[in-house]
Amino acid sequence: MAAIESLTPKRVPIPRNGVDYRGKVVLAPMVRSGELPSRLLSLKYGADLVWGPETVDKAMIGAMRKVNALASTIEFTRFPSNASRVPPEAPKESVIYRIQPEIEKTKLIYQLGTASPTLAVEAAKMVAGDVAGIDVNAGCPKPFSTSGGMGAALLKTPELLASILEALVKEVGQVYEIGISVKIRLLDTPEQTRALVERLCKTGITGLTIHCRTTPMRPRERAIREQLRMIGEICREHGVACLMNGDVRNRDEAIQLAAEYRVDGGMIATSAESNFSSFRSQEEGGLLPWREVINDYMDIALNVHNRWGNTKFLLSQLIPGKEKFYTELQRSKNYRSACEILGMDDFYDRARDVDERLGITEPLIKPSQRAKKNKSAQAAGANRSKSNAMPDRADRRPLSQRGVEVGLGFMAPAAPAMESVSLS
Repeated sequence: MAAIESLTPKRVPIPRNGVDYRGKVVLAPMVRSGELPSRLLSLKYGADLVWGPETVDKAMIGAMRKVNALASTIEFTRFPSNASRVPPEAPKESVIYRIQPEIEKTKLIYQLGTASPTLAVEAAKMVAGDVAGIDVNAGCPKPFSTSGGMGAALLKTPELLASILEALVKEVGQVYEIGISVKIRLLDTPEQTRALVERLCKTGITGLTIHCRTTPMRPRERAIREQLRMIGEICREHGVACLMNGDVRNRDEAIQLAAEYRVDGGMIATSAESNFSSFRSQEEGGLLPWREVINDYMDIALNVHNRWGNTKFLLSQLIPGKEKFYTELQRSKNYRSACEILGMDDFYDRARDVDERLGITEPLIKPSQRAKKNKSAQAAGANRSKSNAMPDRADRRPLSQRGVEVGLGFMAPAAPAMESVSLS
């Protein structure tokens, strides 16, 4: 397997339970697409390290650590904070974070959303014994993060960001002997970026990831790599490993770009979301067919009893939109119905068992059954005129383009599934 040559003569010591980011091609932190099955599949296909999705400090604080022997996972769970106001049904316990320790403990980086040194330390201690590193998200541009002073908002308060990292290094990294790192974006000018990177490299972190876009930029805009060599040089001077993120499509390209811009490794985001075998080098065969990828993904999702909603979302990302299975999958209600649609007969019995454990046993409503129900409704006098019919959920054009006026009692069609991208 091709490797990235280490370029760093000076090195911040890597803690005993930590991991060196140098020479690595890794999975980016992504909402929904960074959950447990995605990470395990990325590792299976050759990812050297995997970042979990950003988890806000207050969500983890107060969680309970449990071992799920059936799924061979560690789960951090909690009840909703307003549980006392949800009578009479008992509130459901939510799973905040899941880990498969046997496979990913030494390769998992936990990404933390925070704007407070105190809360950051408290949350990181909850999971520090089960991961290889803690990474602070200082790059997410979305309002849900920045409105709380987290994510990209930290780029405007560099001293606060530095204090968070210093606290984590001292109270978590040194105590649990794991590395502390940070993921940032480019600032408006090279001078501002330089000053920020130099300050962060003095906090005791072992790694820094630079997303080669500014905060206002979106994934569709081309990554800016003109500052990458400068950032890599600053990190080398301080002995900090430097990873790059932004428009890195596969393992071979990550290695090539790392060598060209003199950084230590690459982070893959959206390309992995559409095909996790992007971590395979061309020497190993490159990208696998989507059918093989979804088969491997389903196998892992069933093994770890993954939440069905997350599995359905990822399958929708992995199956090309032009395939008939893509549309049919949207009707699936559980693992069993998905296996029927996708022809995964070998998984059917396992799917039924997992559905029962997850409490999702609603059967698939087949088109023929739906037609019969429609006829019955019409016979009972529920037939509606064409002009009063509900708009087709598959028609996702704006209301104005479909001749529908807002405010006349029509129900808007469901919004398309939000694309999960690496925003941090």
